[in-house]
Amino acid sequence: MTVFFIILGLFSGVLLWYRQGDEAVVQALLSGGELIALVVPLVIIAIVMAAYAQALLPRRVVEHWLGRNAGWRGLLIATAAGAITPGGPFMAFPLVVGLRAMGASLPVCITYLTAWSLLGLQRILMWELPFFGLDFVALRLLVSLPLPLIAGIASQWLGEPRHR
Repeated sequence: MTVFFIILGLFSGVLLWYRQGDEAVVQALLSGGELIALVVPLVIIAIVMAAYAQALLPRRVVEHWLGRNAGWRGLLIATAAGAITPGGPFMAFPLVVGLRAMGASLPVCITYLTAWSLLGLQRILMWELPFFGLDFVALRLLVSLPLPLIAGIASQWLGEPRHR
């Protein structure tokens, strides 16, 4: 996948140079550098936080509450945790990787990420309510609320994929 994106990036750069010249390529590289400078610290902080979570939570606790035998309890915990986790994928993804490494089941992780993306409290308060109003947000939440559980149940039904 990395090779594909390297080739795509090089092709895009050549196309940009061909269509708009050297100055556009330099401007795009500077803009990309600014984005990297913004994102890299967030990724480092998120990875460190995931490592702290791994160190603080005993494996047996994670396996008990979020593991294969957690059932509905694990799915409900994952739904609630996903809804209250602030931040973007730089926070949620490393946390899921860490929990998965500590024994959280795949359905629990899928439930968490689905809840994080659909029910994120921070996003609702900061963005949705001011833009769309209470009626719209309440209806969207009502129809979205069961979706993380449906995703978790469906992934339990489909089973754990074999590791490559």
